Amino acid sequence: MTIGIRCLLADSLESALPLAAELDRLNRERRDVEAKMHGDALADIEARAAASAGDDSFTLCLYDAQWHPGVVGIVAGRLKDRFHRPVVVFARGADGELRGSGRSIVGFHLRDALDLVAKRIPGAVAKFGGHAYAAGVTLAESELSRFVDAFEAIARERLTLSQLERILESDGPLEAGELSLDLAATLAAEVWGQGFPPPVFDDAFSVLDQRIVGGVHSRLMLGRGSERYDAIIFRHADPLPASIRAAYRPEVSEWNGGASLQLVVEHWEPG
Repeated sequence: MTIGIRCLLADSLESALPLAAELDRLNRERRDVEAKMHGDALADIEARAAASAGDDSFTLCLYDAQWHPGVVGIVAGRLKDRFHRPVVVFARGADGELRGSGRSIVGFHLRDALDLVAKRIPGAVAKFGGHAYAAGVTLAESELSRFVDAFEAIARERLTLSQLERILESDGPLEAGELSLDLAATLAAEVWGQGFPPPVFDDAFSVLDQRIVGGVHSRLMLGRGSERYDAIIFRHADPLPASIRAAYRPEVSEWNGGASLQLVVEHWEPG
């Protein structure tokens, strides 16, 4: 944070550039650490599923002694989005205690769940805090197993199997000519949030072009009749079929002083 503040307060381009370069280096390093942790976590989940002939757990709690505590929240969010379950990812802090960051789904108040864990197994949780969808927790490594069991038990009490199924609500397709930069700008001017998400639309598209950006994202050119749209799928680099049905959000993409329409694909399946 200190480097970022110094960069913003720099008196000249010459003094700002080295700081900006250092920020870029740190950001790239963080992304590399995050990608490795995410890959390790997925491998761990797959190994558990293979060992138990299918994993029916309501929660995911993951820990590795080599993980970095600075990015556990990002990894927890990625896993929550992928598996649609409450997730807590732990790393070892400087003092030897485990520091976990959790992300949750609709219907499971994460902070309240941690409060229940602390009450059911007194002394196991050193401290916790947060809100319904994101929270942090600190505990001794020796207490991890008890925490995992209690957290899973509470989730089974408070969630149903149907709540573990991710449902993406859509406002349906738009007519020809309706999907425009003006629509994206109108939506961007509104205030959206928890319980009042931005609209998602869906339609069938031809995949006219796909290229990988940032090593993990897909930049697309999608076709619908005579219309052409720039689109992006975050954290997906595998080849797409020639036709897809996509659920997407129209957004304003600003670059080099210009603005254009971009579709952010939330979900796709073969068309």
